[in-house]
Amino acid sequence: MRPRRAGGPWTALATPGVAWLVAMFLVPLYAVACIAFGRIDPIFRDAVPQWNPLGWRFEEAGAVLASITTGPLRAVALRTVAYVVVAMILSLALGFPIAYYLARHAGRWRLALLALIVVPYWVNYLMRMMAWYNLLSPSGLGARLLRLVGLEHNWMDGSSVAVVLGLVYGYVPFIILPLYATLERLDWRLVEAARDLGAGPRAAFRLVTLPLARAGTAAACVLIALPMFGDYYTNDLLSRSPRTEMLGNQIDFYLNASSQPQRGAVLVLLLSLLLLVGLSSYLRSTERTARERRR
Repeated sequence: MRPRRAGGPWTALATPGVAWLVAMFLVPLYAVACIAFGRIDPIFRDAVPQWNPLGWRFEEAGAVLASITTGPLRAVALRTVAYVVVAMILSLALGFPIAYYLARHAGRWRLALLALIVVPYWVNYLMRMMAWYNLLSPSGLGARLLRLVGLEHNWMDGSSVAVVLGLVYGYVPFIILPLYATLERLDWRLVEAARDLGAGPRAAFRLVTLPLARAGTAAACVLIALPMFGDYYTNDLLSRSPRTEMLGNQIDFYLNASSQPQRGAVLVLLLSLLLLVGLSSYLRSTERTARERRR
């Protein structure tokens, strides 16, 4: 039997799309680097890109790194990480049971329930955040209901809780769908075999279902963590307070409302590098798991 050629015509068909994606990622990233390591026009205070890498200047990048490690941006960076981690855990706690129910028990209602999850998110993100703002504002329905149970609080006055809940509300469907896709493809005969061997429902879930869904769970967490790190609309709409600023808000400020666009470009590069490291770690672990399964 002749060995099958790797790729074949599919490689040729995928090449234009891959080239397009690479160009649309690398070219803008290079432009950001040229701004970050360029200079500022002394008269108009605009960023002047340095397209020749040999002429790049790294003084501003060093200043931003110092600000993140020991300066005023350190609190913003730590706050961003804390918000993303908490929002990701809450999204996983909400999304995994829903995805499990859809994959395991929804039956003929599966498509209808998936539509109920997806259809509301056809509405623009800003409009959905405005609806969330109206719910949590002092005169909103959500705030009134909370006051009835003794939880009176101005959720719109620099509240970290409002920002985290906004992140969860905005991104939880993007953790449900990949989890559902993973759980729907599981071989449930393995769970039944564990039950036949004496494992209870909880033990079978912990020892069989969770390990089998580990790769999909990691993919879902990465999928929502990437946009959360760069999110700034949520904080702008739900808080507008320096006490809840994230790195995305700092990038928006430096690029659009200050005379230091280089700092914003440097933050974009640092955030992109951080996310690329996390994504690379996930891809390596996924490839390692796939190799182990093939053995």
